[in-house]
Amino acid sequence: MKSKVVVEDTFVHSEETNLTVRKTSLFFTGDGFTAYDCKGQIVFRVDTYGPDSRDLGELVLMDATGRCLLTVRRKRPSLHNRWEGYLGEGEEGKKPIFSVRRSSIIGRSNVTVEVYSNPTEEYQIEGSFAQRNCTFFNADKVSVAEIRRKVDACAHVVLGKDVFSLSIKPGFDSAFAMGLVLVLDQIQVDDFSDNRVDADPIISDDSNSSDNRVDSDPIISDDPNFSS
Repeated sequence: MKSKVVVEDTFVHSEETNLTVRKTSLFFTGDGFTAYDCKGQIVFRVDTYGPDSRDLGELVLMDATGRCLLTVRRKRPSLHNRWEGYLGEGEEGKKPIFSVRRSSIIGRSNVTVEVYSNPTEEYQIEGSFAQRNCTFFNADKVSVAEIRRKVDACAHVVLGKDVFSLSIKPGFDSAFAMGLVLVLDQIQVDDFSDNRVDADPIISDDSNSSDNRVDSDPIISDDPNFSS
């Protein structure tokens, strides 16, 4: 595949690149990330922006030294949940270099990525980021990157969704791929918010009525000493 530099040629490699991506917070969907190479060295990081700043709609991707590579920003208003990417930190006075949007406003559709410097350069992201199982395809339907659940090589077990693998094919910009991960994570946050339903409790006048009884599922814990 011909090299596709979107963010920086430093992050375009002649061999497949495999990164391990870890969420830096387990408590809030959309918190920061750290990406490691096969030697355990940090390649990319996004500082935790936490619950108080999640609605700002702007994230900055940095390299291991803290240099700002890319800013992704939510475009408002947008029916397709559109985000745009800018080189470096911030977007003031800059033109976006790419956009990411839902392919359709109906349902949880695929994601379309457009690179503004080349009108013919377009990508489709298919699958489920929430399940850590999706593939990035170019306009020729060739896979350029994949997100998969991480398997512990020693224990042969699948790790939790807070740790996953990002595989980038030769010639594809890994900084660009990581920027797309940030947007996918935010789209997942929006999907969760849009589909959340707050149900009112059912109140019965008859406290002994069996028709209104709710049988709770048992609580399951990994702790062998836990007792329900």
